[in-house]
Amino acid sequence: MYKQKKNYIILLCLFSIQSTIAQISVSFQPLSNSFPLVVKGKAAAIYSDAADAEVVRIAAEAFRNDVKLVSGVAPGTINADAGSQQVLIGTLGSSRIIDALIESKKLKVDNLKGRWETFTISIVDNPAPNVKQALVIVGSDPRGTAFGVFELSRLIGVSPFYWWADVNPVKHNEIYFSKSSFTSPTPSVKYRGIFLNDEDWGLQPWAAKTFELETGDIGPKTYAKIFELLLRLKANLIWPAMHPSTKAFYSYPGNKKVAADYAIVVGSSHAEPMLRNNVGEWDKSMGAFNYITNKEKIYNYWDSRVKESKDNDAIYTLGMRGVHDSGMEGVKSVKEAVPLLEKIIEEQRGMLKKHVNANVAAIPQVFTVYKEVLEIYDSNIKLPDDVTVVWPDDNYGYIQRLNDEKENKRSGGSGVYYHASYWGRPHDYLWLSSTHPGLIREEMMKAYQTGSDRLWVLNVGDIKPLEYNIQQFMDMAYQAEPFKESSYSKTHLKNWVASVFGAAKAERISSILWNYYQLAFERRPEFMGWSQTEPTTQTKYSDYNHFYYGDEAQRRIDSYEKLVSDLKTLRPEISAKDADAFYQLVYYPVIGASLMNKKFLYRDKAFLYAKQSRASASDYAAMSKQAYNDIVKETEYYNNQLVNGKWKHIMSMEPRNLPVYKEPVLPEISLGKTGGWSIAPEGFVTKDSSLITKGNAQFVLPVFNRTSDKKYFIDIFLSEDKTLNWSARADGWISLSQRSGSLIPQAGKREIRIWVSVDWNKVPRNGRQNGKISFTADGKTLDVNVGANNSVPPQLANFKGFIEEDGFISINASDFSRNTNKKNQGWQLIDGFSTDKSLMALPLKGVNIPSLKVPGDLINSAPSVEYDFYSVTSGLPVINIFTLPTHPVNSNYSMRYAVSVDNGPVKIVDFKTAGRSEEWKQNVLRNSAIRKVEGQSINEGKHTLRIYMIDPGVIMDRIVIDFGGLKKGYSAIPETKKN
Repeated sequence: MYKQKKNYIILLCLFSIQSTIAQISVSFQPLSNSFPLVVKGKAAAIYSDAADAEVVRIAAEAFRNDVKLVSGVAPGTINADAGSQQVLIGTLGSSRIIDALIESKKLKVDNLKGRWETFTISIVDNPAPNVKQALVIVGSDPRGTAFGVFELSRLIGVSPFYWWADVNPVKHNEIYFSKSSFTSPTPSVKYRGIFLNDEDWGLQPWAAKTFELETGDIGPKTYAKIFELLLRLKANLIWPAMHPSTKAFYSYPGNKKVAADYAIVVGSSHAEPMLRNNVGEWDKSMGAFNYITNKEKIYNYWDSRVKESKDNDAIYTLGMRGVHDSGMEGVKSVKEAVPLLEKIIEEQRGMLKKHVNANVAAIPQVFTVYKEVLEIYDSNIKLPDDVTVVWPDDNYGYIQRLNDEKENKRSGGSGVYYHASYWGRPHDYLWLSSTHPGLIREEMMKAYQTGSDRLWVLNVGDIKPLEYNIQQFMDMAYQAEPFKESSYSKTHLKNWVASVFGAAKAERISSILWNYYQLAFERRPEFMGWSQTEPTTQTKYSDYNHFYYGDEAQRRIDSYEKLVSDLKTLRPEISAKDADAFYQLVYYPVIGASLMNKKFLYRDKAFLYAKQSRASASDYAAMSKQAYNDIVKETEYYNNQLVNGKWKHIMSMEPRNLPVYKEPVLPEISLGKTGGWSIAPEGFVTKDSSLITKGNAQFVLPVFNRTSDKKYFIDIFLSEDKTLNWSARADGWISLSQRSGSLIPQAGKREIRIWVSVDWNKVPRNGRQNGKISFTADGKTLDVNVGANNSVPPQLANFKGFIEEDGFISINASDFSRNTNKKNQGWQLIDGFSTDKSLMALPLKGVNIPSLKVPGDLINSAPSVEYDFYSVTSGLPVINIFTLPTHPVNSNYSMRYAVSVDNGPVKIVDFKTAGRSEEWKQNVLRNSAIRKVEGQSINEGKHTLRIYMIDPGVIMDRIVIDFGGLKKGYSAIPETKKN
């Protein structure tokens, strides 16, 4: 240790160093002109001043453990060996060694003073007698110091989730840092953290029964691990767990202390004013939670907590709601609520002024406008200017409101409360990580770019398995700039995967995860039962079509099968050190989502195929049941075998015991007689199985068109348990994927799918050509009529656009013919969610809304995108437009766009939803708002669809023009061929 500060300062004056700002880098091979952290079995000693904040000591000790984790060598404490290297860690004004370096001008940190949570990392030569070099980490404040230390941990390969997801770093015998200096930027968002919520099925039972037996609950030992994770993520805020299953945060004195030790700011959720957990702390014996009839007890209840927490770093939630996520008691209307809330807030601030700081404006306070509170806020409540307004999403990832110009001028600023996990109507999603990274980026960057940068809180449920959602959210909150480009979502995911599993596997693993999120965006695994909650309904058959669009349901199953196949091919290549992390971060969520989808889609096939007298119906029923059993098996492994039982009780496959998680209810299967076998061409749907069993069905495929390269399927199936040899013959221009084969009474072999296409070189150029496919087996022949249109209208010779097929046209919004942006306003391409790209109406603020009174003005002033298409049908088309169910950017706007065909009448569309309407429920379940616009009557030929921008924040995903042939389906229909 340095014992004589005076001599130390004098000697420091003999030396000087010129620092430059550059990104410091790490090497695991000898590097010229570098700082050797570990070399030849010895590690540089680590020093932090005992007078510095406790979080600095904690970070220094964690870094010591990280170095040992990577190198096997544990750094010691400071010594005076000649030629030694040392790591000096300290906060401005709180570390005598750091202050001495600054005073001697050895270390320049002028750009740190007065900044929030900022740090420098630099290398100083000859900082003291007998010390050759020092790696110096200096923070502008204690958290800044800790962030700098954990930045070094990240650089040497220790993931923030090293403990929470068992991410083991690559081992290295030697570690070197480049001789450069780095100063971190100020965090983009001031307060950044997580809300532990709905912890009943994972975090709380795991803490109580596995990790923190001495407390039997989520207590200080668990919070210490959570707070370390937050610091490693460069986050600073906690909204503690608060369900009835968990005792209130302040019930355990150690919780308050560990928060102070780790310098974590303690707040509370939208339902918990003044750091009080009502569900655990408001006793019925205290009377009604009604400020009109029981003011004294409620006032004292809040006042005592403010007094108790006055020495903690805290953010106080102002206002009042019901005991638990319900409306305020004692008022019958918003009109009555406004003056009462104003009085409550005034008295709450009086408590803060009395106990915490006479300058109440210096105390962080928030007013979260969640659910009914938003209506109260919009009724011109007088909210003190220094209070931070926190905008919530709608619980499904779509932010309900953001700042207008007036709100941007408030000194308290604004923030966002965002969900990546949720319990409630229309349905929970508490099991897997299913919120698309692209959606998180789009909504949170919209918030950031419109001024909501004071506080971001992510509802993370049980923490696991939301590891990546947490990482992305905190990285964005810490440094938002890279996320301004939508393409960075994929880049960030790949970089994160590389940091965990290595660069060599990053592309493959990140591709699996991205596609996993794409499929979850189309329909979350938890929503696959088509059931709802509050009230709870039983599961239903899905909206996926099994008979059109090439079997829409099977296409989804195949997509999951591809992910699972890639996953299982990759798994044996994962090193032993990464196996546990791979299971938690990749394998379990992907496998779980795949199995949940198969459980329901195979059940649907069992039901539908039984109606067609398919013997394979029983196979699908068995596969549905097996999918459920496999979820049970994987979850058992997660809880009982993974990392030798470390995570026992953390993972529940049926949170809240909702119907969607239960064993599938399978249909009774009773097959009619069909002569042993039959067929079902694509598009053949009948509720009358006798059409098959009596041989009266007229089998026909949809018509093939030369302008398309489509193919259609025909299923051949057994209806009795027998062996069947079959053959098929077809006209010469008809191509079959298989012309003969055998069906046998074994699982998976009772049916076969034949794909039919057309060899256009063999079809006569004389318009419509009719042909036939004949299937023969066991003395019976069944025919399928096939039509092909080989004529191409002259108008299509040089046409560039979409062409009608099967009575409709499907267009991805990003695949426009022209984009006429005006004055930095218009439709901008962003990375898509269900399609590769989407279109977003920009900018997000400062938009002059075009006049809606005169459509001509709209046409002349509004940016538009245009889509050229060719119809072969005359009539009155219906234009289906699919947008993400976003909400207005602020109260100045709605969610409007306008539609016109061939410069005809302009129709203004608004998909803004009200409250928790049935439309909103369906929108968030399918992540899509659908509007049907009836166009004017058109003739066969070329046309142009124009969609005009009106309100910012509209995200257009796809368009389907229906000429009468569109069939019911759920997912994005593959694009109609575009010339």
